[in-house]
Amino acid sequence: MISFLISLVALFLGYLLYSRVAERVFGPDDRLTPAIRRADKIDYIVLPGWRIFMIQFLNIAGTGPIFGAIMGAWFGPSAYLWIVFGCIFGGAVHDYISGMISLRHDGIGQAELTGLYLGSTARKAMVVFTMLMMVLVGAFFVYCPAIILSGIWGEKMMWVGLIFLYYVATTIMPIDKVIGRVYPAFALSMLFMVVALGIVLVIKHPVLPEVWDGLGNWGAERFGLKQSIFPALFVTIACGAVSGFHATQSPMMARCMKSERQGRPIFYGAMITEGVVALVWATISNYFFFSGGWQNVCPPEVVEKFQASGLTLIQFFDAPTVVNIICSSWLGTFGSILALLGIVAAPITTGGSSFRAARLILSEAFGLKQVSARSRLLLSLPVFAVGIALLAWQIGNPSGFGTVWQYVAWGTQAMAAVTLWFSTVYLVREHKCYWLTLIPGIFMTMVVVDFLLISPTTFGLPATLSHTTAAIVTVAAIVRFIWWKRSFSKATA
Repeated sequence: MISFLISLVALFLGYLLYSRVAERVFGPDDRLTPAIRRADKIDYIVLPGWRIFMIQFLNIAGTGPIFGAIMGAWFGPSAYLWIVFGCIFGGAVHDYISGMISLRHDGIGQAELTGLYLGSTARKAMVVFTMLMMVLVGAFFVYCPAIILSGIWGEKMMWVGLIFLYYVATTIMPIDKVIGRVYPAFALSMLFMVVALGIVLVIKHPVLPEVWDGLGNWGAERFGLKQSIFPALFVTIACGAVSGFHATQSPMMARCMKSERQGRPIFYGAMITEGVVALVWATISNYFFFSGGWQNVCPPEVVEKFQASGLTLIQFFDAPTVVNIICSSWLGTFGSILALLGIVAAPITTGGSSFRAARLILSEAFGLKQVSARSRLLLSLPVFAVGIALLAWQIGNPSGFGTVWQYVAWGTQAMAAVTLWFSTVYLVREHKCYWLTLIPGIFMTMVVVDFLLISPTTFGLPATLSHTTAAIVTVAAIVRFIWWKRSFSKATA
């Protein structure tokens, strides 16, 4: 429990202190923002700062900081360190700098920023890659909340239809009409869930594994977990620490800000808030799996079924099951419904924003105006068509989509590495402290290359060969950067 409390304090201190370092490095000023200069009452609209924060928080959250944190905690107390250090020095910096760069460039998206700073070839690759990611995320976040909602009331397919209709509205309607009004209410449900569970944790004060008890792979020792901590932990816990998906969402909020000085609480602050969500659920996961908590919160019939199953804890109790059991046991009927609504709100809002981001990516890639509702609808039709096809495939092959989702998890970290690299190039060009993004960029490069090579769902290379190859690729990237920086310095001297 001490590790949880220390980590919680560290996240708050990270916002109070290191966010100011990031802000000082970037240097926001009083220039007019895109929301004012390019106001169109569709995508460029000034919204209140607190409302933008709520929207940004829900856009980036999804189920990642919940399910990812639960599964990441299977590795043991090392998850605490990744959430804290990853969030403060990696994810929040990533979100703040990339969001502010977008703000300085009229709110353009990640793919276009990649082109500006890493070249046209990188831009084309990122247009395709980010479009694929947005549609995959959007499709996945239709069926997942529909399953949870059908457990409360109604039929599964009814909820699928309603959620998809909601996605159509969030994609096409002006941002202040649906997203700006609905998301703050959803955010309150999400925050209620986090605060309520955090309070219960403190009151119960269970005996939990601490960081100083060992940073080894506890899951391998106790549950036969086959993945190694590096790089699997750093991909499993993405949204709660570092996630490139966030860089596709920040431009939408950059188009709604009235001042650059709002960037620190909106971009850095939302990421720290998401880190708190991940921290709470990682701690609950430690309690559930390593401290015998499952015996205290599971109904007797579930305990008997598990004991007769012959499965390990992590095989029998997946992340969604843990969420349902914990919320029902700790928060009662009413509290669990509110908590589950908060958990449902996160993927629904993220999915809707993903489709909207896909529309914006297409409009930027082909230079298409989006003022009329007809133009927005026509551009969105192919996105919806692909999303519906993926959704139909997912419903028919639920286990198959789990495999696809592993690639999506890796994809978010690959996007993070790219974002940190173009952010580094931006800081070099602006003669600012580029180490702020270079160090996490180097680390994430090593992670994504290593995971691609070692994962059994991709190349499945032996650990030694995978680590060595990933190190060589990372060193090559560093050498390429040094060469470019020297050339840039000579050209601008």
